[in-house]
Amino acid sequence: MINGIINVYKEKGYTSHDVVAKLRGIFQQKKIGHTGTLDPDAEGVLPVCLGKATKACGLLTEKDKVYEAVLLLGKTTDTQDISGNILAEQEVTCQERQAAEAIASFTGELKQVPPMYSALKVNGKKLCDLARAGIEVERKPREITVFSIQILEISLPRVRMQVHCSKGTYIRTLCHDIGQSLGCGGCMESLVRTRVAGFALEDAHKLAEIERRVRQNRAENPGGILSGKDLQGLVKDTDYVFLHYPSSSVKPEFSKLLYNGNPLKPEWLTEWDKSYQAGSLRIYDSDQVFTGIYRWDGEKKDLRPAQMFLP
Repeated sequence: MINGIINVYKEKGYTSHDVVAKLRGIFQQKKIGHTGTLDPDAEGVLPVCLGKATKACGLLTEKDKVYEAVLLLGKTTDTQDISGNILAEQEVTCQERQAAEAIASFTGELKQVPPMYSALKVNGKKLCDLARAGIEVERKPREITVFSIQILEISLPRVRMQVHCSKGTYIRTLCHDIGQSLGCGGCMESLVRTRVAGFALEDAHKLAEIERRVRQNRAENPGGILSGKDLQGLVKDTDYVFLHYPSSSVKPEFSKLLYNGNPLKPEWLTEWDKSYQAGSLRIYDSDQVFTGIYRWDGEKKDLRPAQMFLP
């Protein structure tokens, strides 16, 4: 089984679930999960976790993200993007300066009402399924943060912009809300996710490339067991997303206690610094195999596992 994380370039027309299903066939393993849904019409960075790295899916979903979107003013649709049914068309009478000011006002901590056409569930039912049945339900606003919006190009009725935002932000809803604030309506014309945590668009791999690399490796090593090391440059080690944390390793005589999931005492580690008490710490075994993320327990005076990634 391959363990690690692939930076997949999700192309238009695929759902995030489609990408996972395709990769299960390519790698011939079931334990695969994605780290945050992208709409079928959206494209860009979709980190996908393989094997034991699937334990990192939730942690990556929590990360903030960067998108490049095109806002189309003057059109309002039921899905809040260009693929939906047009509900209203209005003339765009605002000036570029007014549009820029309106866009800038949507930065900071905001409350956003999730769109009906989304995978969120209400009373066990997906909003998108209810929407397709013609049912609209009340949705509670959710707190999000838009860290920045940079206008890359403006030629009304279109505005191309880069959005850096927190998890849970719907860019098409952002486009819709900006259009409403300008009085002409708006929708999202296109969307590319350019960054998630340490995964960038320029390093993302399309499914066809991934499939080619895996087939080539298998052809060169018939009967061999495929591993992440065989696909260097394609599959990142699980600890890649935690490299911003300091690290230490367990002394050989305490390896058994580590693998049994015990809390770790500072004296069991090859390196210890009081600064490790302030946040998370990457822990490796005596052979420098990544085993998990630990946090200091001030009351117990030891390190407790926050997430284990045991081989």
